[in-house]
Amino acid sequence: MSRTLLFACDLSAENRAAFARAIRLANDSGARLDIVHVLDPYLPRRVLHDLEEAVVADITATFTDIREDYALAEPASLIQTVTGAPYAEIIREAHERDADMIILGAHRKRGQPDLVHGTTLARVLRSAPCPVLSVSQPANRDWNDILVPIDFSLTSRHTLRETLKRFPERRLTLLHAWNIPGERELGSDTRYARWRDREIEGLKRHLDQETEQLMAELDQVPELSLELQQGDPLEVLMTQLRRQSPDLLALGSRGQLGRHSQITERLLAEPHCDIMLCRPW
Repeated sequence: MSRTLLFACDLSAENRAAFARAIRLANDSGARLDIVHVLDPYLPRRVLHDLEEAVVADITATFTDIREDYALAEPASLIQTVTGAPYAEIIREAHERDADMIILGAHRKRGQPDLVHGTTLARVLRSAPCPVLSVSQPANRDWNDILVPIDFSLTSRHTLRETLKRFPERRLTLLHAWNIPGERELGSDTRYARWRDREIEGLKRHLDQETEQLMAELDQVPELSLELQQGDPLEVLMTQLRRQSPDLLALGSRGQLGRHSQITERLLAEPHCDIMLCRPW
């Protein structure tokens, strides 16, 4: 069965990085690249007709320019325009085309998480039938190191499987954030410290067992490491991204990194790398 990547093109200069990454992914995977631009349905019919031709011509020219700039081969592709609400049409097209992935540019309001929730990107992330890739980095940056925050929930297990399916030969780091109750209140108490140390050792053994069990369920496991860090999941993740940003961050859309969580909105507003968000199942 042939694969289809859906690239939502908004014609902006900031969209070029996502366009280039979409072309590169299509070439690497042998997938067809469907390029869609959503037009305002309230424009007069005559204007829409003329605008459609201009948009297709602009996308075609940009397609050629980007391939030449990055020395990329031309994948099988289809350029189309549709009319409607951008997020709804992108989701509809993904369903109708049975898209394997949706690719979009990153959120433009950098450093403003409160403005992310109602954007086209955030709405597509919440309702997409397939993984969604938010691109902020140049396409000539190889995806060698992939970070997967994991809480061993169904969502995070599915995200790991999706990541392995698409990038089977990359280096993966699983990041798990943990907290021991009472640390803030009783951290200096000797008896509490002994109890805490026993709990941490038990947690580490449990996570090692969980990791081994998870790896046994998967085929073609690449180079993989597990990092355990104490603290709030959001702060642990943001610290990790600032200290050693991966090439790609793979997230689940629920669970520890919930659909409406501040984690997702913070990451979209401060993209340290490209982000792939996966469905919870």
